[in-house]
Amino acid sequence: MSEGGWDEIAAWRDFRLGETGDLWHRALIDPTLLDVVGDVRGLDLLDLGCGNGYLSRRFARAGARVVGIDRSAPTLAFARRRERAAPLGVRFQVRDAARLTGTSGQSFDLVVANMTLMDIRHAAAAVREVARVLRPEGRFVFSISHPCFDVDTESTWVTELALYEEKIWRKVRRYREEREIDVPWKISETKKRWTKSYHRTLATYARYLREAGLAIVRLEEPAPLPEILEKSSQGRMIAEIPLHLVVEARPFARPPAAAAARSGGLNAPASRTPGRSHRGAVPRSGSPRRKRGTGSARRGSTPGS
Repeated sequence: MSEGGWDEIAAWRDFRLGETGDLWHRALIDPTLLDVVGDVRGLDLLDLGCGNGYLSRRFARAGARVVGIDRSAPTLAFARRRERAAPLGVRFQVRDAARLTGTSGQSFDLVVANMTLMDIRHAAAAVREVARVLRPEGRFVFSISHPCFDVDTESTWVTELALYEEKIWRKVRRYREEREIDVPWKISETKKRWTKSYHRTLATYARYLREAGLAIVRLEEPAPLPEILEKSSQGRMIAEIPLHLVVEARPFARPPAAAAARSGGLNAPASRTPGRSHRGAVPRSGSPRRKRGTGSARRGSTPGS
């Protein structure tokens, strides 16, 4: 298996995302991300962890000069195939986000990382590279699984029926324990594949940004659009409790070399958590009826969702 496992699901991801993104992206994550990004006309834009390039191509159609990078060569093969079929001038490159060698400093007005930063092992180094390639007035906009509410196998939905009223809760534990995770993707009714992800606290992400010389200027928690409320059983739950974050950060000062070297956190995860599963709760005698489910865009879905 390739590092991270992304090569093995490249074809499935391309089929699922297409040119507009799947249900979770187009009706939950992307609208807020695009609102924070704003007008990209005339900008030099880096799409960090671009996947099959659907968002890179959207930015190009909106007038940006786009470079899309991803570590998975099979994934980028699909991005390049789409670019050849309908050229928009996007340059797709196989690159490691934590080592943007060959890219000079202050090359981009905007760096976007859509649902990728939590999948990068050396995320602190990737953030430092983002800060290095950003121009002084540039911006870094990224979306991630919500560190507070989407905590791999340690977070779950609970619904209770009490006095004829259904209540929705989000149960979370082990939030402070940063770790490597095996994330399952259901690519068919009978097959699963796994990729690597990394749970980090919200404070860790903030520290990565601060030590790279970036300040958070905007933070949003995407709410579901009508499409996901209609088509996903989790829509009404996410309307109450967010599972994603969108963050905008800007340079405030370049940190001294010593501070950058001290950037810590989850760069070398010490443990691995097995793949996620859905568990049913057993009602206790005399207590309200409860149902549990994990619920996250990171767990994958059948193609076409």
